[in-house]
Amino acid sequence: MAKIKHSGATRRRKKRVLKQAKGFWGDRSKQFQQARRALMHALVYSYRDRKVRKRDFRRLWITRLSAACRAEGITYSKFINGLKKANINLDRKILAEIAVMDPKVFSKIVELAKNK
Repeated sequence: MAKIKHSGATRRRKKRVLKQAKGFWGDRSKQFQQARRALMHALVYSYRDRKVRKRDFRRLWITRLSAACRAEGITYSKFINGLKKANINLDRKILAEIAVMDPKVFSKIVELAKNK
């Protein structure tokens, strides 16, 4: 029986890895082993950071809301508590956008939260 070599499959696998590693620095985009190691790290980071991005944006919205609330004379925690009591169901992303884009509307929302 003839000996089977996997050169076709190997070449396709290596080409796929090198294509994914395109743009990496130095040998990490040229040599298969370097590219494979770098790609494994890159995929781990991208998976992790898709989760971290959500945390970062929430932190940003809370920071913006806190600053806007302090300008209106109320703390962030009292503002959120007042919104819950007033049954206003706006998420932090929308509230932060309103605070930046339309301060008059935000001040009215703060008044509603203060009254509860």
